[in-house]
Amino acid sequence: MPCTRSSFRRITGVLLFALLLCQPISGAARTIEDVPFQESVSIDNRQVPLRGAALLRWLKIFKVYVAALYLPENVPATEVLADIPKRLEISYLVDIPGPDFGKGAEAVLERHHSPSELASLRSRIDQLNAVYRDVKPGDRYALTYVPDQGTELSYNGQPLITIQGADFAAAYFGIWLGKDPIDKDMRSRLIKGG
Repeated sequence: MPCTRSSFRRITGVLLFALLLCQPISGAARTIEDVPFQESVSIDNRQVPLRGAALLRWLKIFKVYVAALYLPENVPATEVLADIPKRLEISYLVDIPGPDFGKGAEAVLERHHSPSELASLRSRIDQLNAVYRDVKPGDRYALTYVPDQGTELSYNGQPLITIQGADFAAAYFGIWLGKDPIDKDMRSRLIKGG
């Protein structure tokens, strides 16, 4: 059967439409453990790109959560805790009781800070710990820092609290991004674009 110009156009159109359907969902820049993260997020009306994403394993065996870090472009790794906009999104793969978040954070904060530094942060750390909720697989927390506004904690997209201070943001983001983080491999992948 000869291929006419109109049948060729029809076939080409169908093929192009089929190819469009096979394309990845727009905006999903990275997927880890079947958890998608967007290519950028809006922080204070500014698009901030995804820097890196990584999986956290407990005891190198158990998959606990995946995280994504959003930073302005061209921020060097040494400046990740500076007074700049940033977001850390964490999507959970296991159940975790709300009170356990504060306990887990405390050990890392104590490694990073002197007793007097922790004392100056204590009331704000306690405020944040008080709003943590139980999580189940698929739940997502996000920490978003906006200079001069503070650090917002949201749960599944719903804001829970905003804590003031660049010092607080540096300390709390330092749990994942500081010199002695919760997991060094994860820190490297988040900061260097893993």
